[in-house]
Amino acid sequence: MNNNIFPCFLFEKDAKKAADFYCRVFDAKIVLETEFVVDLDVFGQKIMFLNGPKVEKNSSVSFLINCESEKEFQAYKEQLLEGGDELLMPKDFYPDSDGHQYGLYQHDWIRDQFGVTWQLYLNEKQDLQKIIPLLLFIHQNNGKAMEAMEFYTRIFPNSKIGNTLKYKDGINDIEDEDPENIRLADFEINRYQLNCMDSAINHPYNFNEAYSLVVMTDNQDETDFFWNNLIADGGEESVCGWLKDKYGFSWQITPKRLIRLINDSDKERAQKVMQAMMKMKKIIINDLEEAYNS
Repeated sequence: MNNNIFPCFLFEKDAKKAADFYCRVFDAKIVLETEFVVDLDVFGQKIMFLNGPKVEKNSSVSFLINCESEKEFQAYKEQLLEGGDELLMPKDFYPDSDGHQYGLYQHDWIRDQFGVTWQLYLNEKQDLQKIIPLLLFIHQNNGKAMEAMEFYTRIFPNSKIGNTLKYKDGINDIEDEDPENIRLADFEINRYQLNCMDSAINHPYNFNEAYSLVVMTDNQDETDFFWNNLIADGGEESVCGWLKDKYGFSWQITPKRLIRLINDSDKERAQKVMQAMMKMKKIIINDLEEAYNS
């Protein structure tokens, strides 16, 4: 697993409250806490919680939890349902033959009190990352899950496409789904595991900034490479290192040097770096250094 890539959850004001909740549920720990950012260590994985503008969370991105036992499965389900609700997928969405291909024997969708969607799996394959983001390709993206996996794995080193299950491979047909579309697939980008699927269901949502993937870079060349490739063919630049790729999924391309400078013990210098960063789209490390030394 690669902690240079990790998910970010955007909250309006509740990042610390949410962090405390997940620390209790997953026996996680807070490793960084500022006014705007709370970083968690969850099963050895990094997850960032960010206070920012209000953006409604939805199920275009959900998070799979691989459970080793029925006891663990039920414990997470009970705690995540506190103040939340259970999402019901069609009973035949993961028929047994498909689930067994992935080692999945029990499955529940849960939306917790913060709007985050979790998929609990009782899973015999314990070599997997404990928490895995799942990207749902819907509306104009439906049918593009395979294309997206190929796009992402071309950009990142140490990447591969794993098991790929198409709708035609299931024992039950699902109405309106193209048989060639992806029912469930897994892939890795620089050893960070993700899942994806296509869906023809007319969901009232799509990808937005509520969830993003942070990519930590070592230098400007890496920053430029990931930025330029992820916005290629119709992506969109945002601000402060944020971008949307051509599918509308959000990324944060973040030089490690930026994190060191804005957390510098010299608060005045750190504030100058923050002010410089707020004016940027892609992060330019030399400009941050100039602000720090001004």
